[in-house]
Amino acid sequence: MNKLSADALKQISQEAKPQVCACALGACKGWESFTEDRWPKAQMRALGSLRDPDEYSPTQEEFHPDGTRYASPDAPIAVNFFPCNVSDVYACDSCHKVLLRYTEFGGYYVDHRVREVDPALVV
Repeated sequence: MNKLSADALKQISQEAKPQVCACALGACKGWESFTEDRWPKAQMRALGSLRDPDEYSPTQEEFHPDGTRYASPDAPIAVNFFPCNVSDVYACDSCHKVLLRYTEFGGYYVDHRVREVDPALVV
Protein backbone atom coordinates (compact mmCIF):
# COMPACT_ATOMS: atom_id res chain seq x y z
CA MET A 1 0.00 0.00 0.00
CA ASN A 2 1.20 3.50 -0.73
CA LYS A 3 2.01 5.81 2.17
CA LEU A 4 -0.40 8.70 2.62
CA SER A 5 0.51 12.06 4.14
CA ALA A 6 -1.71 14.06 6.49
CA ASP A 7 -2.61 16.34 3.58
CA ALA A 8 -3.58 13.39 1.38
CA LEU A 9 -5.69 11.85 4.16
CA LYS A 10 -7.42 15.17 4.78
CA GLN A 11 -8.14 15.63 1.07
CA ILE A 12 -9.48 12.09 0.63
CA SER A 13 -11.77 12.45 3.63
CA GLN A 14 -12.95 15.94 2.58
CA GLU A 15 -13.92 14.61 -0.85
CA ALA A 16 -15.88 11.70 0.64
CA LYS A 17 -19.60 12.17 1.08
CA PRO A 18 -20.32 9.89 4.07
CA GLN A 19 -23.80 8.53 4.57
CA VAL A 20 -25.35 6.41 7.28
CA CYS A 21 -24.13 2.83 7.03
CA ALA A 22 -25.92 -0.28 8.23
CA CYS A 23 -22.81 -2.48 8.36
CA ALA A 24 -21.72 -4.37 11.46
CA LEU A 25 -19.04 -1.80 12.37
CA GLY A 26 -21.58 0.73 13.56
CA ALA A 27 -20.50 4.21 14.61
CA CYS A 28 -16.77 4.59 15.05
CA LYS A 29 -16.05 8.26 15.73
CA GLY A 30 -13.36 7.25 18.23
CA TRP A 31 -11.21 4.11 18.10
CA GLU A 32 -13.55 1.13 18.40
CA SER A 33 -12.71 -2.55 18.80
CA PHE A 34 -14.22 -5.01 16.36
CA THR A 35 -13.93 -8.68 15.58
CA GLU A 36 -12.74 -9.74 12.14
CA ASP A 37 -16.18 -11.17 11.30
CA ARG A 38 -17.65 -7.63 11.69
CA TRP A 39 -15.21 -6.16 9.12
CA PRO A 40 -17.30 -5.70 5.93
CA LYS A 41 -14.47 -6.82 3.67
CA ALA A 42 -16.57 -6.98 0.48
CA GLN A 43 -17.41 -3.27 0.66
CA MET A 44 -14.01 -1.98 1.85
CA ARG A 45 -11.48 -0.54 -0.59
CA ALA A 46 -7.87 -0.03 0.53
CA LEU A 47 -6.68 3.52 -0.19
CA GLY A 48 -3.23 3.48 1.35
CA SER A 49 -1.40 3.42 4.64
CA LEU A 50 -0.15 5.85 7.26
CA ARG A 51 2.67 3.43 8.14
CA ASP A 52 6.20 4.46 7.27
CA PRO A 53 7.63 1.43 5.45
CA ASP A 54 11.16 2.40 6.53
CA GLU A 55 10.27 2.63 10.23
CA TYR A 56 10.75 -0.73 11.97
CA SER A 57 9.49 0.42 15.36
CA PRO A 58 7.14 3.41 15.08
CA THR A 59 6.50 5.57 18.12
CA GLN A 60 3.89 4.49 20.64
CA GLU A 61 3.51 8.10 21.77
CA GLU A 62 0.05 9.61 21.35
CA PHE A 63 -0.78 13.23 20.48
CA HIS A 64 -3.33 14.93 22.75
CA PRO A 65 -2.47 18.65 23.07
CA ASP A 66 -5.99 19.56 24.26
CA GLY A 67 -6.33 16.82 26.87
CA THR A 68 -8.25 14.32 24.75
CA ARG A 69 -7.72 10.59 25.20
CA TYR A 70 -7.13 7.65 22.86
CA ALA A 71 -10.81 6.81 22.25
CA SER A 72 -12.14 10.38 22.34
CA PRO A 73 -14.24 11.18 19.26
CA ASP A 74 -12.60 14.63 19.15
CA ALA A 75 -9.02 13.36 19.55
CA PRO A 76 -6.71 14.56 16.79
CA ILE A 77 -5.95 12.21 13.92
CA ALA A 78 -2.19 12.74 14.12
CA VAL A 79 -0.68 10.67 11.33
CA ASN A 80 2.83 10.61 12.84
CA PHE A 81 1.66 9.42 16.25
CA PHE A 82 0.16 6.20 17.63
CA PRO A 83 -2.17 4.63 16.64
CA CYS A 84 -2.53 6.45 13.32
CA ASN A 85 1.11 5.74 12.44
CA VAL A 86 0.35 2.00 12.33
CA SER A 87 -2.98 2.31 10.49
CA ASP A 88 -4.17 1.54 6.99
CA VAL A 89 -6.79 3.69 5.26
CA TYR A 90 -9.97 2.29 3.73
CA ALA A 91 -13.09 3.65 2.05
CA CYS A 92 -16.46 1.99 2.42
CA ASP A 93 -18.10 1.57 -0.99
CA SER A 94 -21.55 1.52 0.66
CA CYS A 95 -21.48 4.61 2.87
CA HIS A 96 -18.36 6.36 1.52
CA LYS A 97 -16.80 6.82 4.95
CA VAL A 98 -13.01 6.93 5.12
CA LEU A 99 -11.76 4.68 7.91
CA LEU A 100 -8.48 3.98 9.69
CA ARG A 101 -7.77 0.42 10.75
CA TYR A 102 -4.99 -1.16 12.78
CA THR A 103 -4.48 -4.25 14.88
CA GLU A 104 -3.16 -4.05 18.42
CA PHE A 105 -1.18 -7.04 19.63
CA GLY A 106 -0.94 -7.71 23.34
CA GLY A 107 0.68 -10.54 25.22
CA TYR A 108 -2.38 -12.76 24.94
CA TYR A 109 -4.73 -10.99 22.58
CA VAL A 110 -5.26 -9.45 19.17
CA ASP A 111 -7.57 -6.44 19.02
CA HIS A 112 -8.69 -4.94 15.72
CA ARG A 113 -9.52 -1.23 15.91
CA VAL A 114 -11.28 1.16 13.51
CA ARG A 115 -11.95 4.89 13.46
CA GLU A 116 -13.82 7.08 10.99
CA VAL A 117 -11.73 9.94 9.60
CA ASP A 118 -13.07 13.41 10.34
CA PRO A 119 -11.04 15.74 8.08
CA ALA A 120 -11.30 18.54 10.64
CA LEU A 121 -9.28 16.42 13.09
CA VAL A 122 -6.43 15.44 10.76
CA VAL A 123 -3.09 16.97 11.78
